[in-house]
Amino acid sequence: MRNITYILLSVLVALTSCNSFNKVYMSPDIDYKYEAAKAYYLEGDYSKATQLLEPMVTMLKGGDKAEESLVLLAMCYHNSGDYETASQYFKVCYTNYTRGEYAELSRFYSGKSLYSGITEPELDQSGTYLAISELQLFMEYFPQSKYRAEAQTMIQDMHDILVKKDYLSAKLYYELGDYMAYMGNNYQACIITAQNALDDFPYTKLREEICILILRAKYKMAHNSVEEKKIERYRETIDEYYAFKTEFPDSKYLKEAEGFYKEAMQMIKD
Repeated sequence: MRNITYILLSVLVALTSCNSFNKVYMSPDIDYKYEAAKAYYLEGDYSKATQLLEPMVTMLKGGDKAEESLVLLAMCYHNSGDYETASQYFKVCYTNYTRGEYAELSRFYSGKSLYSGITEPELDQSGTYLAISELQLFMEYFPQSKYRAEAQTMIQDMHDILVKKDYLSAKLYYELGDYMAYMGNNYQACIITAQNALDDFPYTKLREEICILILRAKYKMAHNSVEEKKIERYRETIDEYYAFKTEFPDSKYLKEAEGFYKEAMQMIKD
């Protein structure tokens, strides 16, 4: 059976190679065009395969090739790098064929396509949230799927991107300091943004960097405070230092943290 399949594929590749694409495209024979599209796909010529499949998915709707044609078209877009369109077609497929042969694959690739198109942490991450949602739904529908481990890895990668975005935002607030202060205090904005990141992603790989940033910001707030608020804020700095030292006793930032602690203690004593 496998040999027959290989022979068939070889014939299809030869067929599409020997005839011009225009001849294939203009052919009224839907079955011939569909097999040619599959051959182009297997050759990696996703552009030609897409041109053939786009008008055919409507004509094949309701037939025995309907679901497969949608998946094939979606895979063409995915492999071409048009991830948003790919995800849309995968979603159409699993929505229309909830118990179909390709429902599992379509749900997985709907999320994977969105994941493949996510942007750098500094940019808008709305697509990242959509990708996470799609992959989480996929795992709910197919908890025993062979794709589950890959889906979990992608979700973790996207969590890292989202927490990095929050970290970079918090770091920017810190670097702005008193310049164009947000609600009167960029350091406070830094602390809130960083703490929200820790609340949302407590096991992030950036946890140490975020925690030291919070300590730095609390120290700066205390150092720059008006007199009536200094003692209270230096006490908060000391509390933050103890929390940091307990969680990261061997941190590369420990010497810096101890400097904040010593100054805070001195200010309280004075």
